[in-house]
Amino acid sequence: QVQLVESGGGLVQPGGSLRLSCAASGFTFSTYVMNWYRQAPGKELELVATITTTGASINYIDSVKGRFTISRNNAKNTVYLQMNSLKPEDTAVYYCSAGGGETYWGRGTQVTVSS
Repeated sequence: QVQLVESGGGLVQPGGSLRLSCAASGFTFSTYVMNWYRQAPGKELELVATITTTGASINYIDSVKGRFTISRNNAKNTVYLQMNSLKPEDTAVYYCSAGGGETYWGRGTQVTVSS
């Protein structure tokens, strides 16, 4: 059974940091490109960051460059999103997704940036 389980979300003040984790099981994690998406209230789903199978290629949307870092540990079947200097506009539900032969999604974790 394929599972992607996100964790690490919560409420944080502007300027703060959070580290999201996504634990994968049920498929060959190391052969899948991993992505973090987010969806803010009333807005479309947005691709935030992508990391290839070995981590050799990483991409971010412009609004998070220099603040967010995506990484993965293939031995632990886990992908991470380190988020620093958080802004209120980063408030959203964050989802991890695996792309390869199939596409898999987690259920998401809420991130709220507010004073």
